[in-house]
Amino acid sequence: MTRRHPAPGEDGPAHGAPGTDRPRKPFTVLGIDHIQLAMPAGEAALARLFYTGVLGLTEVRRPRAAVRGGGVWFIGAGTTVHLGVEEPFEPAERAHPAFVVRHLDRARRRLEAAGVAVEDDRSGLALRRCYVHDPFGNRIELIDERDAGFTAKRPRRP
Repeated sequence: MTRRHPAPGEDGPAHGAPGTDRPRKPFTVLGIDHIQLAMPAGEAALARLFYTGVLGLTEVRRPRAAVRGGGVWFIGAGTTVHLGVEEPFEPAERAHPAFVVRHLDRARRRLEAAGVAVEDDRSGLALRRCYVHDPFGNRIELIDERDAGFTAKRPRRP
């Protein structure tokens, strides 16, 4: 009897079940709810200036249970960013969120007008993107909406 393997995104039987030739998927990841970046204590005003004033996100009130640690939360079209206080603070210089933006050229001009340094992508990949850093040094990638989902569009290696 031939056993059918679950289709992509379909849950399979528990890992290690008898008669299977590969591990089975115990659950399905559906998406990202939010990303969390770190910030130093006492810098909420600076976070607001950048994330609302420059990136155009909207601040949302944090639940009471999340208030004691400090930080701020922001939302935008399909994006939720939580900034949490971390001591000692170290920025994420390599790990980063990648935000999809409409009109990358306009975004670049707005960022530069706000005094934010914009780094060109030098990867050689055929997509339009650039990098910036928030006021705390966290790296942020900006991808033009026409190139969104480029990872899934890449063919798999055999």
